[in-house]
Order: sequence, then structure tokens, then C-alpha cells
Amino acid sequence: MEFLTAVFLTPFATMIDNPSFLLEVVIGGLLTGIMYSLVALGFVLIYKASGVFNFAQGTMVLFAALTFVSLLERGVPVWASFILAALVMVALAFLIERLMLRPLVNQEQIILFMATIGLSYFLAGFGELVWGGDVHLLDIGIPKEPLIFGGILVNEFDLVAAGVAGTLVAGLAFFFQYTRIGRALRAVADDHQAALSVGIPLKTIWVIVWSVAGIVGLVAGIMWGSNLGVQFSISLVALKALPVLILGGFTSVPGAIVGGLVIGAGEKVAEVFWGPITGGAIENWFAYVLALVFLLFRPQGIFGERLIERV
Repeated sequence: MEFLTAVFLTPFATMIDNPSFLLEVVIGGLLTGIMYSLVALGFVLIYKASGVFNFAQGTMVLFAALTFVSLLERGVPVWASFILAALVMVALAFLIERLMLRPLVNQEQIILFMATIGLSYFLAGFGELVWGGDVHLLDIGIPKEPLIFGGILVNEFDLVAAGVAGTLVAGLAFFFQYTRIGRALRAVADDHQAALSVGIPLKTIWVIVWSVAGIVGLVAGIMWGSNLGVQFSISLVALKALPVLILGGFTSVPGAIVGGLVIGAGEKVAEVFWGPITGGAIENWFAYVLALVFLLFRPQGIFGERLIERV
């Protein structure tokens, strides 16, 4: 009984007694969740347009960040480093389409998934070969001073990163909804054969969507690298996007956002209020346990469509 009281009642009592601290923890978690959503968007974009679950998205985030910071260390200005790194990711998209996707057209999804695993290891090894395996400190001038709003402590870097991520998400939503290429992408996502029948070139669409996912990965890599340093563990942090996708749905852009917010806030609250009782490290596994619960009760995610098979 004492154990149950300590595990379940004590944290809730602490939350009730310190509402401002609870709000501070939740806000911090939400801001981190937006960063998770930014990585998850890369998965969603590629899966919607090509039906490929890109296991290499986390490594693409790392590779883009390594390219950016290495150019920066060689004296290239920030804006030029970003443009050159973005061009590298576009060139990578062309190579992936030509060398990996095109030969595997009409193959089973498991084959494409295995191909992205190979791509992940190749990019990790190639990035280490070209740029080295050292940790690169990245400072692009984003302030990291704590701010206080009405007694609530908020990190200024988290606010800036959330603003950048939110702007990018809004831009992508506009791109998909109101541009010709965006409508073509949505058509391909709905039905490949129908898109081909009206003259939409799948190869071009795949290059575009992998390029956009690469640039999204570049922005995510810069944000995470500015906070943690550009190191190979970033690719592991990016895998936190997988539970985000399970919660939100693999084909839903709003789902990626909501899933990221839920994961970010949930793991921060669990770590702060339950961590001292359980010995800590809840933040490392909370997202995956929550994803497991969703797989058991709602495997299609919050915004995913329930599949009905007729027999």
C-alpha cells in the first residue's frame, strides 16, 4: 500500500500543490514535442508520397546537420552553409530515386523498408568518413537564456526552435494545400495508378518529396545540433519520431504535430514527477511504452483511418 501511494498519489499531490511548476514542465515538454514533430514530418512526407517507411530519416537529419556544421567550420557564412547543405540534400534525393527507388518499383514494401535500413547505415558511415566522428559544437546565434513569463520559466532557445518548427509546418501545410506540386503530391498519396493516368510523373514527385524531407531534416538537425551538439546520437534522438508517428498516424501531418506534443509533454511530466520515485530515466522509454499502448488499442493512430477488410 505504501508503494502504491508513493507511485500514484504522491506525484499527483505534488502537481496539485505546485500548479505553476506543473505548467512550466508541460510548456517545456510541448516545446520539445514540436521538435519531435519536425523530425516526424520527414517520415510522413515520404510515406504519403511513395509508401516507403524511411528508416533512414534520422540518419538524414544527422547527415544534413554534419554537412551544415562542417561548412560552417570552414568559414562559410551561415546562410551560404544552409543553402549548400540544402542543395546536398536535394542531390541526395536525386541519387536515392535513381539508384534505390527506381530499380525497386513495384516491389514489396518490406523490400523498400530494408533498402532504407541499408541507406541509413551507408549515410552514417559515409558521413563519418567525410566529416569525421567528432562532436561538433554548433552555435548559429540562437540565444539560450532563460525567460520568465508570469512566474513560468521558459528557455529562450526552446521558444525560437518551436517558432522555426511551427513556421516550417505552416509552410508545408500551405505547400500541400494550395500549390500545384502539393496537389500532385496528395494525388500520388491517394492513388499511384490514378496519378499516373492523369499525367503526374511519379519519379519527379519522389525526387521532390525526398528533397523536401531532406530539407526538413536539415532544419531539424540544425535545431537539435544547436541544443545537443552535432553528434551521431542525434540519429537516435530522431528515432523518437517513431512513437510520434504511431500516435498520430503514419499519413497524417496534423497527427505528427499532435503526436509530438503528446509525447513531449508526457515524457517531461513523467520524468519530473515520477522519475525520482522510480529511479529516473523515464524519459528514455516513456514514448515507446505509450506507443505500445496505442498499438494495442488504436493501431492506426489518432488521425489514422481504420482499415476495414471485406471478406
